Amino acid sequence: MCFSASTRAEHSAFRRLFPKSLLSIKDFYREYISRKKKPRPFVPKFPKAMDANFSNPTTDEERAIKALIDEYDAEQAMGYERTLFEQRARLVKAERKLQEKETKTALHDQRVASEKIAAALAKLEDLKRTELKPRDGRIFPGWYASVLVIEDGEWLIKPMRYQCRPAGKPVFYDTKYPGTYNARRNSLEGFWKGQFGQTHGLMIVNGFYENVKRHDMEHRELRPGEEPENVVLEFRPRPTQDMLIACLYSRWTPPEGSDEPELWSFAAITDEPPPEVADAGHDRCIVQLRQENVEAWLSPQRRSKAELEGLLDDKERPYYEHLLAA
Repeated sequence: MCFSASTRAEHSAFRRLFPKSLLSIKDFYREYISRKKKPRPFVPKFPKAMDANFSNPTTDEERAIKALIDEYDAEQAMGYERTLFEQRARLVKAERKLQEKETKTALHDQRVASEKIAAALAKLEDLKRTELKPRDGRIFPGWYASVLVIEDGEWLIKPMRYQCRPAGKPVFYDTKYPGTYNARRNSLEGFWKGQFGQTHGLMIVNGFYENVKRHDMEHRELRPGEEPENVVLEFRPRPTQDMLIACLYSRWTPPEGSDEPELWSFAAITDEPPPEVADAGHDRCIVQLRQENVEAWLSPQRRSKAELEGLLDDKERPYYEHLLAA
């Protein structure tokens, strides 16, 4: 399972590899206006690198999206400022108590308030920052990413949720099948038969993250009395490169009478791991397409299932170096 990935959300990253690619402005506007309307805690999350596509708008449509981003960021900033006010007051109160007498409660409040102040300041700094950092494209299940598709002959970049809800399925499908951010290759003609051969996409990734058990990573059995410990590994291709990850997507439309919004969502295809990923303790790996196979993958309706499977077989094969994620 690829539970998290460092994606490339900037149009420039797509345009460099696929010069014909265009941002689907109407789709981006739909998602940004949907975020404004969604009640908490169901507000969708967009990586900062996606917002950056509209930092210098040149059309009325782009300016409308930029206004939505600015409005959302201002609301976020107000929340962080409120946290700072509350936690600074809590810290002052705790430190006054500690001057009189050291208690567990005062020490706890001092520690927690200090941590929350630091976190809020970091969030505020991130909101103000305009220069992108590698972490600004990282996504998790439920987050949105930029996905390339071919639609009516146009190469379009659309924002889609990283957890696929197939068309026609009920909303509770998201919780019943929480792992649908990945599509196992051996289930493409079963579980994913409505998407495989029909709706294919691609995301650009330069690294991915996996949960593994420490004892598996260390190639040993659990010690007597030892509980399994989860660790997160970061995998990066060597040589360094942007990886073109094969995806399936679906356009979900709400049934009549529902107040749910339309949803575009996707899953990354995973296959058996290469030796170095398996050796690190993980049993799956995302599939990296060759650039010369991308157009064929993105136009699946004219191709046989055998031909599409062949594109997945003919994948890029870098070495995936790993380290413990920070």
